[in-house]
Amino acid sequence: MLIQEKIIQNVKNKCIEDESVSACMMYGSFTKGEGDQYSDVEFYIFIRDQDINHFNSRYWISEVNTADLIFYNEYGTEVVIFSNMIRGEFHFLPESKMEIIKSFKSTGVFPNPESMYVYDSTEQLQPLLEGLGGSGPERMTDKNVNFAFNNFANAWLMGVNVMKRGELARSLEVLTQVQKYILQLIRVKEKTVERWLNSTKNLETDISVQSYHNYVSITAKLRECELKTAYKNALKMIEKLYNSLSDFYVVDIDQDFIQKLYVHLNK
Repeated sequence: MLIQEKIIQNVKNKCIEDESVSACMMYGSFTKGEGDQYSDVEFYIFIRDQDINHFNSRYWISEVNTADLIFYNEYGTEVVIFSNMIRGEFHFLPESKMEIIKSFKSTGVFPNPESMYVYDSTEQLQPLLEGLGGSGPERMTDKNVNFAFNNFANAWLMGVNVMKRGELARSLEVLTQVQKYILQLIRVKEKTVERWLNSTKNLETDISVQSYHNYVSITAKLRECELKTAYKNALKMIEKLYNSLSDFYVVDIDQDFIQKLYVHLNK
């Protein structure tokens, strides 16, 4: 048994023991059959409304498993680094907000809602989880494809401009956004859009060998020559993706615009 599976069982046991807990669901790799020894454990835990103001989440988590660090990240998620170096994410919400689960449907694919179920004393959780089943939102749309092309152009131009100014570290940071939008378009082309919001996950096996090789060409170290090569290769990739996808999707940019970007890069 993986350490994470023991932690998941500990969470379930703790939910059963604690009368202030109304329900608990899990998300992430272990709900998709992809969990391994490197995976996180991630939960939404709903607390009875009358108990939420007095609920000590930090103490609750520490009773699940010995922890070295518990803190809130920039998204307001309570993050734990357990002493065995397993990461956990915990969202503690009042029972009255359980219907937030309905909003998860737009974020991705949940192929097995039953695997998300951990505990429920309210009989509300299971129907909400069943609503997440089936196929995810349609990603291969004009709106999404145009979004990726347009945001590529915006990020690419910003990255090139700050690079020309000499802000190489900032240019390298922006390059990650350029990569993100290219990967989304690659996933549309290769029909692997289930990971649209987390486009690098399982990239080594999700996309073709050629596309992965092309992706490598748009990575760089903090050196001007490498950055310029990465931005140039990114433009070559977007031109090829435009030629592949523009016959099937409505795209705002065109070949003339792409050529203007080439000219701008070489000024």
